[in-house]
Amino acid sequence: MTTPPLYDPPPGPILKAADLLKQAAQTGVTCPPVRTLLGAGDIGTAYEVQRLNVRRSLTDGRRIVGRKIGLTSPAVQKQLGVDQPDFGALLSDMAVPDGGTVPARRLLQPKVEAEVALVLGADLPFVGPTVADVLRAVDFALPALEIVDSRISGWDISIVDTVCDNASSGLFVLGGTPVPLTAVNLRDVRMTLLRNEEEVSSGSGRDCLGGPLNAAVWLADVLAAAGDPLRAGDIVLTGALGPMAVAAPGDRFDAHITGLGSVQVSFAPDTTDTPDTQDTPDEGAQQ
Repeated sequence: MTTPPLYDPPPGPILKAADLLKQAAQTGVTCPPVRTLLGAGDIGTAYEVQRLNVRRSLTDGRRIVGRKIGLTSPAVQKQLGVDQPDFGALLSDMAVPDGGTVPARRLLQPKVEAEVALVLGADLPFVGPTVADVLRAVDFALPALEIVDSRISGWDISIVDTVCDNASSGLFVLGGTPVPLTAVNLRDVRMTLLRNEEEVSSGSGRDCLGGPLNAAVWLADVLAAAGDPLRAGDIVLTGALGPMAVAAPGDRFDAHITGLGSVQVSFAPDTTDTPDTQDTPDEGAQQ
């Protein structure tokens, strides 16, 4: 996937917002909301902040490997005062192996949600794609865990904040057994997410914009219109199938999605003596 070139230099508010988020990621210390630096509800400018920091991240072999879709829950859209999802970039160093372990303090305020991942076998370069276009382009589906994170203190975010912050991206985990779409109806899949063997989230494919393919159609259309279309080989995380769950050091998460299989990740215990002062809101929302 290509990334559109940036103008040079970026305007002051865009650069300042990007710098705050970049510093938070590098230092492990969260920053205040960045929405006050931009126009209220200025989602277009927020994506410019996102693109700036993604472009800055493409060093030392890092590359864009796909996109994630967020805000696929109508309830969360209403909470943030929007009527559409958002998206962020997936980078190669954000991938965690199925059954792998997230190092202690790799993330600031992690939460976990279970999703359907699509891997493309063909480009989707045109505006106004149909479900049939997406079906033809998808090579296979996988169960996935998205580990969302926020560089903003206490998850105090608006739509502008989360878009600036790469749609609150953190890490992602893909299951290992590809399933062709001819073998599963993604609208009808059921998801169960366990934390330390206790169920903490459940849902269905219909809870993701009425179906994960609907979310993929939306993303393909938006990216094609922006001149940065989805390409063969891209991973698409289509959005949460149920509420996210807060992750703490030592936790283990297992998700099962009917028709697709299971995927699992653990969080390493934190053996440092530094107190955790990050405030995290209650569970129950979807990103």
